[in-house]
Amino acid sequence: MKFPLYPTTYLEDWVSEWYIRNGWTNPKDLKATRIARKYRIHLIRKDMPSRYDRFGNYRAIIIDGRCSKEEQREQFYHELCHAIRHTGRQSMMPQAFRELQERDARHFTLYAALPHHMIKEYDLSDKDIISRWANDFRVTEKLCNERYEQIWRRLHTTFITEKY
Repeated sequence: MKFPLYPTTYLEDWVSEWYIRNGWTNPKDLKATRIARKYRIHLIRKDMPSRYDRFGNYRAIIIDGRCSKEEQREQFYHELCHAIRHTGRQSMMPQAFRELQERDARHFTLYAALPHHMIKEYDLSDKDIISRWANDFRVTEKLCNERYEQIWRRLHTTFITEKY
């Protein structure tokens, strides 16, 4: 089955439109250094937990160098979300708002790592789809599986809702 039509979210559309505007149309275009440079964000790998730092005009994403390359890419997308979509210091904000930002960053990571405009070219009935995505997009199979399940949940929810 070729990739079916399903209702994308606002954030999913936003990420795909943002990528397309920047000419990032295939998985090989998704380079953390290129994306960080475009937004004047320093990309640093250190043996410490990942985070996003901002001091005045200086912005940096720190990626945990102890993790696999695939996990580092996922960390990059998560921290990038904080850099381009969020404001404020999480340590100074109410827990509920911090949780909201973290949930947004988790969804952003799924959509930035496996953007709709790229994955819709794949055949979802391919028994090796998870490993293909992991290989092509250079992320973990765990993240690919999460994205795959998200798509199927949305497809089935939409089908059930439209049926009644």
